[in-house]
Amino acid sequence: MTLFLVGLAIFFGLHIYSATRSRHAEYDLKKRLRYSAFMSGYSVISLVGFGLIIYGFGATRGMGLLYTPPIWMKHINLALMIPALILLIASQLPAGWIKKATKHPMLLAVKIWALGHLLANGELNSLILFGSFLAYAVFDRIMVKRRGDLGPGPDVELDAKMDGISLVAGLVTWAAIAFWLHPILFGVPAIS
Repeated sequence: MTLFLVGLAIFFGLHIYSATRSRHAEYDLKKRLRYSAFMSGYSVISLVGFGLIIYGFGATRGMGLLYTPPIWMKHINLALMIPALILLIASQLPAGWIKKATKHPMLLAVKIWALGHLLANGELNSLILFGSFLAYAVFDRIMVKRRGDLGPGPDVELDAKMDGISLVAGLVTWAAIAFWLHPILFGVPAIS
């Protein structure tokens, strides 16, 4: 459990710093260190935290079941992963109508993913992991709004093809994870 919690502290500590850091040119560490140096260090530290989360989560399997969710919650989770993956892919593409409407599709994707997995899992380690991601995504959305970042600006040219790519790629990714990759990557079948 210790490595799991340390991983969460490193990963989310760094992301909370990023959400709350000064953007003023004189104090912004990202500008003072140069973008490439800042992002390199940020990436390495994030990966260390993420690696500890993955290892620690696996090591804490079987530590305790807090509740047994009804089977239909797993079906709801499976359905929620479709929009979560579409939004995740939309967040990485140039702006389409999906990105414009949701403003910050990655944060929304994380919230949907975490909520769905909280509904479907009653183990202590799952509640800690998915609860942490949900809490962080809510926190970061608040911080983004406070900074005045309202997503793609009014002058951004929207490309509907990006929505099509997001939909198709999201559905293909969902099918690959649901029917094949989930047991390989996470040790449990998504569909049982």
